[in-house]
Amino acid sequence: MIAVSSLAWLPAAYLLGAVPSSYLLARWMAGVDLREHGSRNVGATNLYRLLGWKAAIPAGAFDLAKGAVPTLLAARLGAGPSWWPFVVGLAAVLGHVYSPFVGFKGGKGVATAAGVFLALAPASVGAAAVVWVALLWLTGYMSVASMAGAAVFAAATPLLYPGRAVLVWAACLLFVFIVFTHRSNIGRLLAGTEARFGARKTKAGR
Repeated sequence: MIAVSSLAWLPAAYLLGAVPSSYLLARWMAGVDLREHGSRNVGATNLYRLLGWKAAIPAGAFDLAKGAVPTLLAARLGAGPSWWPFVVGLAAVLGHVYSPFVGFKGGKGVATAAGVFLALAPASVGAAAVVWVALLWLTGYMSVASMAGAAVFAAATPLLYPGRAVLVWAACLLFVFIVFTHRSNIGRLLAGTEARFGARKTKAGR
């Protein structure tokens, strides 16, 4: 059973996840609205294309922490069943993807979801990260690397964490969710119009 007091973890995780770090950094560093540039996505990839690594690295690190911190805290301090930390982490991911601070839009959820599972299944995240880096380098498509990384994570989890059914189902759910949030990217990939990760604007607004 979940204690009533523990239910407060859900809105707290959601609101933390909803903090639009890339949007705020773009506003602060260049005075621009990410929703009006590039893919119009308020995630770190679009921020990179606009302002480069100096902005994308801290934004991505914060997005990762938005998933990892509430999940770890729920696992160590919260009272509930084995699946409760995952639910708290999922609330953070949903906050990132559907942020009320930017019109219930957000990023794709990859970094925040990676943070959740870094807390729950670090070995699987490591396997997925290797594939993610390799495919990003080989293809230049962040969307391809992210979906393939999620697939490897889902496949590696039952092998690396046998007997943990909740974690395995959570990994499969993550894969489905990541593909869902990348559905527009899939359309652009099929149409041949998806932008490669290395192709970024040298100046905001150009």
